[in-house]
Amino acid sequence: MAESQPIRIGHGFDLHRLEAGHKLVVGGLHVQHDRGADAHSDGDVVYHAVTDAVLGALAQDDIGQLFPDNDPKWRGADSTVFVKEATRRMTDAGYVIGNLDVTVILQRPKLGPHKPAIRANLAALLGCDISRVNVKAKTHERVDAVGQGHAIACHAVILLMQQG
Repeated sequence: MAESQPIRIGHGFDLHRLEAGHKLVVGGLHVQHDRGADAHSDGDVVYHAVTDAVLGALAQDDIGQLFPDNDPKWRGADSTVFVKEATRRMTDAGYVIGNLDVTVILQRPKLGPHKPAIRANLAALLGCDISRVNVKAKTHERVDAVGQGHAIACHAVILLMQQG
């Protein structure tokens, strides 16, 4: 268990290759696209990065240790399960969300129309007001695998505050 501190900061990152024949799940939404994340679970980079941000702030095991990709139990899993477990651990440790800032990096499709729903999904899962959650979507200016449309990435930074 992490030492009790009034605030804790965590960072999460995730990256998945995009391939035909897979669904694209971003922040709990199925986004129409000709490719999706090639992953052991549903490949939701937002939920994976947020899970690691919460766990990192708590100085606990990361998503790969808690939900290993070589465990058949997690094959095709809905990544909501991962965020819920991180949230449970956060609450058990006596923390609440100060704020969450998420940056999704994806050349296409454009995520602008989906940002409000992604924010709402995250706020609901994390048990906080939507005003504490920000989601940004960026392209990668056609640079590297992300910019060529072959991958999706996400960064998440979270501030946890001690309850009471």
